[in-house]
Amino acid sequence: MWLLAQTADQLPNHPMAPYEPAAVWILVVFQIVAWLITAPYFLFWIWMLFHCYRTEPDQYFWFWVMIIAQPIGPIAYFILRYLPSKEFSAPTFFRRWTRGRELTRLEVAARQIGNPHQFIQWGDALREVSFSDQARDAYEQALKKDPQNIQAMWGSALVAVTQTRFADVRSLSRQVLDKDPQYKFGDVSLAYGRALKEMGETDAAKSHFEQHMKRWRHPEAMYLLAELCLEKGEPQAAREHLLMLIQDIDGCPIAIARKNGRWRSRARQMVRKIKT
Repeated sequence: MWLLAQTADQLPNHPMAPYEPAAVWILVVFQIVAWLITAPYFLFWIWMLFHCYRTEPDQYFWFWVMIIAQPIGPIAYFILRYLPSKEFSAPTFFRRWTRGRELTRLEVAARQIGNPHQFIQWGDALREVSFSDQARDAYEQALKKDPQNIQAMWGSALVAVTQTRFADVRSLSRQVLDKDPQYKFGDVSLAYGRALKEMGETDAAKSHFEQHMKRWRHPEAMYLLAELCLEKGEPQAAREHLLMLIQDIDGCPIAIARKNGRWRSRARQMVRKIKT
């Protein structure tokens, strides 16, 4: 101990040199750049994991790929799974700009020829670029000329859906169903049931969806019927509809299953909440 004390006394006592300001700022900039590089990738990774959980039939396989194969896994999932599952459309303003001449041509044809067909074509084009008020007017012009035109009725119903005019949706879709119950392969029936539910007509909506399910097995229809069953105090029936929904989607081709993944995810969440 005495030797160590003597040795320590003989060591030179130099104060620690302070950090240079330039070095400190270099470290700060390096940390900021590192965060700017890693944070977007981390958010992208979480986004892909969440999408995989909600929509991917082979979710456990892709979970392992994205966790282990960094950073290739999330990028591969984005290219191979996420992009094919989306139907991307151009922004509204861009579609309006690119289809400006077409809209003008269809308007001229509708006003000069004046047949319901021309007004329906014009209304369809207006609806596709989100000119909802003008599309509604075009369909109404077609219905004035031909009150029984089923295409104009359905076009008006679609506009009413986007404008949340559920009373009009109910009336128009009911007229379409009275003329052709099979029109649009169940889309009209689904819109009618959705409108009944939104307007609080739960008994009529439940009865309609039960009949709807005998012809078409839309995932949304099964989910809405399950919600109505829960409202009526029928948890077991709701659970059966949800399990049927999940089973149907799991048995679909992968492309269709991915598109309906949102309904499967919501069905799973509701099944976990139902007390049997």
